[in-house]
Amino acid sequence: MERSEYYKLDRLEDRMWWFAATHRNLLTLSWGQMSLEAGGQPILDAGCGTGGFLAQLAARYPNRALLGLDADPLACQRATAKSGRPVCVGSINALPFPEGAFAAVFSADVLCHSAVDERCAVRQFHRCLADNGLLVINVPAYSWMLSAHDASVHNVRRYTAKGLTRLLEAAGFRMVYATYWNAVLFPLMVITRKFLPKRGRISDVKEYPRPIDSLCRVATTFETTLLRNGVRLPFGGSVIAIATKGCSGRG
Repeated sequence: MERSEYYKLDRLEDRMWWFAATHRNLLTLSWGQMSLEAGGQPILDAGCGTGGFLAQLAARYPNRALLGLDADPLACQRATAKSGRPVCVGSINALPFPEGAFAAVFSADVLCHSAVDERCAVRQFHRCLADNGLLVINVPAYSWMLSAHDASVHNVRRYTAKGLTRLLEAAGFRMVYATYWNAVLFPLMVITRKFLPKRGRISDVKEYPRPIDSLCRVATTFETTLLRNGVRLPFGGSVIAIATKGCSGRG
């Protein structure tokens, strides 16, 4: 990403509704899928940015070994400071870790980036996961939704649930779960990105007025409740998927 986007990410990822929803969904849907208690193999946040989600993982699993990785050295410094966990510089195209090193790999909105070879990256995730290890991925949805926001954060691809499933299965994963989310707000997302396009490369990462932020939090919290209770949303602005290495998936 542009350095200016990293600065915005660092400043806003603990305050903006969208990051709160993304982090909550990743943690909620992965909870209970496998044992992540203290004493097991470490967890990797692959493409951790400036560390907002890594800090959430550290709070959820305070006694578990956690590691972050990002391609940008400045982001790695900020992620280390924010999470209190070690973070290394590297690419998900060639993870600098041995085979079977991790109990779980989380990756939030990284496969979509221009510098990422998506097929190579998911093969790397598979290689570095232990048997029965858990992969939890969030990506933006629908290629037709590519917009100025994507250009500003160097996103070059967006996904469908079926397309992401095919990508993961081709790398050897067994699917556990895949769903869209951010469905309630999706019509507004379409209007603002496709019918009211911005001039230039301007991302949607910004501080929203409090009433709008509150409304978005209510909508996405409602969706998290649905997802927690097994509802799979048929459309939305993002796709979240959970897959395993070497065990049978569910549903």
